[in-house]
Amino acid sequence: MSIRTFIMAGAYAALMPMAAMAAMLDFPGNAILAGEKLNERGSYKVPVGAWQNGELPSVIAEGEVMQQAWKITATGLTSLQILDPLKKQLTDKGFDVVFECETDACGGFDFRFETDVMPEPVMHVDLGDFRFLSAERKTGDTPEYVTLLVSRSQNAGYVQIVRVGVPADKAELITSTTSPALANISEPAPTDQPALPLERALQEKGHFILEDLVFQTGSSDLGDGDFASLATLADYIKAHPDRTFALVGHTDAEGSLAGNIALSKKRAASVVRRLINDYSVDKKQISAEGNGFLSPRATNMTEDGRAQNRRVEVIDTSTR
Repeated sequence: MSIRTFIMAGAYAALMPMAAMAAMLDFPGNAILAGEKLNERGSYKVPVGAWQNGELPSVIAEGEVMQQAWKITATGLTSLQILDPLKKQLTDKGFDVVFECETDACGGFDFRFETDVMPEPVMHVDLGDFRFLSAERKTGDTPEYVTLLVSRSQNAGYVQIVRVGVPADKAELITSTTSPALANISEPAPTDQPALPLERALQEKGHFILEDLVFQTGSSDLGDGDFASLATLADYIKAHPDRTFALVGHTDAEGSLAGNIALSKKRAASVVRRLINDYSVDKKQISAEGNGFLSPRATNMTEDGRAQNRRVEVIDTSTR
């Protein structure tokens, strides 16, 4: 994945006029513009269908391309609770929804990485919890497109909006944050129930973290120990010969993004080799991918958090 240029909102405000900062939607009062890119005359591939058979259906839209990332500080929000009011605003303003999907129905991992997304920390995408929407409106002779990518972390919601059409200073719609702030929504009370076992997690959620695999900072070596999760995973894969799976490596945030992308893919590849060599898993069913530090599940400010972020996750990439 290439590193795309982004500008933090505070610095951007001092450099660009307000018209160029304008987006399309009225965001809640506890939302901040985290980053923005503007191409006054460009093109953008607008997804109009789910990833399948190695392709992402899309249309090429041309005009002013504005890409923004917004962060909504509130705990317990679901991606649907974030998306719904934004979707309503679009339809109220004359947009027709072209395509809408959630995580696995979008195409999961493949959809996420075939879609142009602003990098962390500006935009965060949880690979197991995101929603996408593309919409179209006729503006004279030029169609106008808006896409929304919504995800969340433990304490915030994230929205990427991409708008392609007439210049923002000529558009009817201007962004503001005058809507009431989205309130914190309490998470369900913790229970003593253990996390879902691998088989149920893959069936119900499509992904599972191999918790017993331990990687030290800067190392791609899986080690020689016995890892119970690999035996269970191997049995599951062999029991489902019609499915495919991606082993996705993740790192902590020490070092460069490019270096961590490479390291995380090496970690995933070491797991793939172990599954093939020690458990006779069909190599056609599994692949290795690297996500670097782009999807943290804990803070990188502590050693415990960094250790949690150094992980390998299995994702069911089958197209059903």
